[in-house]
Amino acid sequence: MVKKVLIANRGEIALRVLRACKELGIATVAVHSTADNAAMHVRLADESVCIGPPPSRDSYLNIPSILAACEISGADAVHPGYGFLSENARFAEILDAHEITFIGPTAEHIRLMGDKIEAKRTAQRLGIPVVPGSAGAVTDDAEALAVADDIGFPVLVKASAGGGGRGMKVAKTRDDLSLALQTARQEAGAAFGDDAVYIEKYLEKPRHIEVQVFGDGAGNAIHLGERDCSLQRRHQKVWEEANSPALTPEQRAKIGDVCANAMAQMRYRGAGTIEFLYENGEFYFIEMNTRLQVEHPVTEAITGLDLVHEQIRVASAEGLSVTQDQVKFTGHAIECRINAEDARTFAPSPGKISYYHAPGGLGVRVDSGVYQGYSIPPFYDSLIGKLIVHGRDRVDCMRRLRRALDEIVVDGVKTTLPLFRDLVDNPDIAAGAYDIHWLEKYLAASATS
Repeated sequence: MVKKVLIANRGEIALRVLRACKELGIATVAVHSTADNAAMHVRLADESVCIGPPPSRDSYLNIPSILAACEISGADAVHPGYGFLSENARFAEILDAHEITFIGPTAEHIRLMGDKIEAKRTAQRLGIPVVPGSAGAVTDDAEALAVADDIGFPVLVKASAGGGGRGMKVAKTRDDLSLALQTARQEAGAAFGDDAVYIEKYLEKPRHIEVQVFGDGAGNAIHLGERDCSLQRRHQKVWEEANSPALTPEQRAKIGDVCANAMAQMRYRGAGTIEFLYENGEFYFIEMNTRLQVEHPVTEAITGLDLVHEQIRVASAEGLSVTQDQVKFTGHAIECRINAEDARTFAPSPGKISYYHAPGGLGVRVDSGVYQGYSIPPFYDSLIGKLIVHGRDRVDCMRRLRRALDEIVVDGVKTTLPLFRDLVDNPDIAAGAYDIHWLEKYLAASATS
């Protein structure tokens, strides 16, 4: 087992990793920018190292500074959390060259799955169902039009690199395609330094389903069920749940086995999430994230497994703690991402938290790095924390979520809590009857009412 882990991240995920390390008796090193001097993970870590000024590029994305912090502290491993350097293949290679354990996949797998075109080709080769579309990047309008005519409109033009909805445009007709290609390329080039785009069939009312997988790097892999992440705003997840209200146990087992078998063939190491669009009983691969996901706690709730513990075990070459037949799914879990944003306009609301009270009780978990008197800096994402609830079934879970939302108090900044209090009482949400477009339509209707 590794001896000392440097946590190359901030906020709630840094605290989440820190707690897992402490439970395993592993020493912790927090790195932080000058804006995060008073952050909770810095206060609780065994050691801390300042790695630069507030901008991420000068601190949390500064590989030489993080490497220096490893040398100063004597850390023999790095956990990247999610975001920042978590899917940076070069970072993983540099750590390996310095004989520091990267708690994540190999650089080869990060690089392979980071290119959406290559990821799609790999998925297809491994037997994972994919969305119909171009075999690779399209080079001109004529090629794009031929692909679109073959698979049928509407189509989606997508950037090969990156994510978060940037470089993604819908073309509903042949007349829309040229402009969609042009704008997608411009956005992709500006955001990712790579203007390559490809084309996929645009599904009208899909759900966003993702399967949690784990591999030991030696040819063994398991799945931990799926999460439904269909409630999104501008391609950013807002509410996630496990299991999906849309799937049967048979569908869950079938797609889970497909994903686990694919990871075994790849000899994948660590945590990964294979993301799909799901419509009319069919799954269509969209991408794979080679890291821990923000929404991993709902999987932990229904399986009873600590995913960070598993990451550390695998990175330490100790293998997985369970086999597939030992994985049991119990109850239902929902996570709400609570942001420091206006609940109607979603404008960021950094500032000082004047009063904070977290809910508690059976089946309620809050992953957050904030506290009363803490000032949310304006330099990073606006996530205050994640409210996770677990119940015997979805009805019980929704009741518990409603109660927890009534208890939580965050004063001094605007938050998205009012949105969740509305959603938990919405009949469509109660019925699990939503797709990836539902929330955008709901917000648009709310803005005009």
